[in-house]
Amino acid sequence: MMGTGEAAHGQMVQRVLAHEIEPHLPRDGIGGAAVAVRIDGRTLFFNYGWADAAQERVITSDSLFNLGSIRKVFEATVVAQAFAQGDLAFDDPVSKYVTELQEGGDIRRVTVGQLATHTSGLLLPADHPPWVTQPYTLAEFFRTLNAWKLSEHQEPGRQRIYTHAGYVLLQLVLERKFGRPIAALLADQAMAPLGLTSTIIPRRGPDGRAELGPALMRRAVQGYAQAGQAVGEPGDQQSYYDFPGTGQMFSSASDLATLLAANLGEKPIEPGLRRAMQRTQRAFFQVDSHHAQAMAWEVEDHDGIVVVDKPGGLNNSSTYIGLVPAQKLGLVVLMNRGDQFPHEFGRRFLVALAHAHAD
Repeated sequence: MMGTGEAAHGQMVQRVLAHEIEPHLPRDGIGGAAVAVRIDGRTLFFNYGWADAAQERVITSDSLFNLGSIRKVFEATVVAQAFAQGDLAFDDPVSKYVTELQEGGDIRRVTVGQLATHTSGLLLPADHPPWVTQPYTLAEFFRTLNAWKLSEHQEPGRQRIYTHAGYVLLQLVLERKFGRPIAALLADQAMAPLGLTSTIIPRRGPDGRAELGPALMRRAVQGYAQAGQAVGEPGDQQSYYDFPGTGQMFSSASDLATLLAANLGEKPIEPGLRRAMQRTQRAFFQVDSHHAQAMAWEVEDHDGIVVVDKPGGLNNSSTYIGLVPAQKLGLVVLMNRGDQFPHEFGRRFLVALAHAHAD
């Protein structure tokens, strides 16, 4: 049974949800959202809509969603651990580990730390529309990287340009350095120590679906496009890269709530892992007076309320994880419908909740 204070905070969260999040959920009954809110050392879960409308399967806190770019938070954590242990250095050139990068190319000027903080200047056709029509093989990825040129007035480390390709290259750095597939590295150094039992980078099968296994596949949501039409099947795993480890990560609101607690310092974990997670949240590159880039995370100053967050999204999935570290507040929003932009209303929710929590 909740105490009076807990009940009051639960009601406060409900009010802010009703104002900031619920109006943005699908109104046609196609798709929905799994939401987790971290407040006062506990997590509240709210679930809306259909995991699969045709099958009338509802979304739960254990439903599996394609996380999109939230995966980068996990890779940044492993990189931060490697920095702390001396296995990698921020200023290490990427070519030290990925030897296929040729002499004389601009990619040879890029460092591991610049990839992790989106400050390399790297931008490939797979990073923006019009998207590439065929995924890169590993050999084609190397050819594209070797042909890449910095734009005029750009310099590695001097600008923030968000790049998916940079994190694919960072994956290769980690795999080459540690001699292990990225899925195994993330599992051993992040998922297992955090106790995440439903977070996985599965192999992509010949039909384009993740090889999740029957038990996990039964929990996978059907993804829908912005207009509500089904995209692929449950477990749809998209990528602009056709080599191992480049598919999307799947997870649940329940698992990401544990990730929230760990990033807020509220879950007992090994001290080195805690320090690595804290390092990933530190602002590294100041974009403007209110916005900075950390390692995977973005840092937004909303008139003194600092939100650290990471959006993700595909054409059939829209995801968000955000923290207000100073007040130990957190939010997860997982939607099985594309192009819903939960970071926009997620940030408003966290700022509004921080104000209400402080009153």
